[in-house]
Amino acid sequence: MTKLSVNINKVATIRNARGGNVPNVLNVALDCERFGAQGITVHPRPDERHIRYADVHELKPLLTTEFNIEGNPNDEFTQLVIATKPHQVTLVPDAHDAITSNAGWDTVRHFEFLKARTQAFQEAGIRVSIFVDADPLMVESAAKLGADRVELYTEPYATLYPINREQAIKPFILAAEKARECGLGLNAGHDLSLENLEYLIKNIPWIDEVSIGHALIADALYLGLEKTIEAYKKQIQ
Repeated sequence: MTKLSVNINKVATIRNARGGNVPNVLNVALDCERFGAQGITVHPRPDERHIRYADVHELKPLLTTEFNIEGNPNDEFTQLVIATKPHQVTLVPDAHDAITSNAGWDTVRHFEFLKARTQAFQEAGIRVSIFVDADPLMVESAAKLGADRVELYTEPYATLYPINREQAIKPFILAAEKARECGLGLNAGHDLSLENLEYLIKNIPWIDEVSIGHALIADALYLGLEKTIEAYKKQIQ
């Protein structure tokens, strides 16, 4: 069954906007687990505008589900991940000033860099997932460099879904089939919501994990966090 990992970056964004510790990021993460989330995702950026590096260190000993850290594997990020040893690290090619993730890796062009980082994380006992577009070539190259999983960047799917969901899912099925053919685990994330999640899982039921933050936290403003997590898990099931 596909697991739901809740990205708590937006909770940290609200906290940082006012200063102090309201809402409490650690408590929200633990509540997500208590309400049924099967993982917690964070994406620390160099400017720490939402999740801070200190948050990562504080979260690690408290969480009882899978901990996933996303980010661009520069030296500082790499040191953070190896020091905290999450279950999974997801390598994302974010520019330092990116508002949010907006593309997957070119795993052919950056093959040697990604291979070296992947090996470093794996030597520390951390599963490595590489964020890629729905392109079978990028998926295949990720397998060749030694990744354990790929995470499909699903914003294009979410954008096209309201217009033509059959067309929207096609490239993702092809990329997912290539991942399975290459023996890679499969994750998905970005702009997934209660509107489009069920159709994605129905067509690609071998997805291991979806990471959802923005839409889930926004829905929680209306439904409450517990009911929102229940609703997302229902879409997956």
